[in-house]
Amino acid sequence: MNEIDPRLLEILVCPVTKQPLRYDRTAQELISDAGKMAFPIRDGIPIMLVEEARKLD
Repeated sequence: MNEIDPRLLEILVCPVTKQPLRYDRTAQELISDAGKMAFPIRDGIPIMLVEEARKLD
């Protein structure tokens, strides 16, 4: 499993809400609590496209 650079996590924000993201290491996702979306991380690269995000309840 690829780890994401902690410095990258500090600067990434949700593309919709512009709020900070939470890293879910187990699911390999960046979670936008404000936007209720989970952005996938593939091969260590965050996919920050809204159409790729998983909706959260």
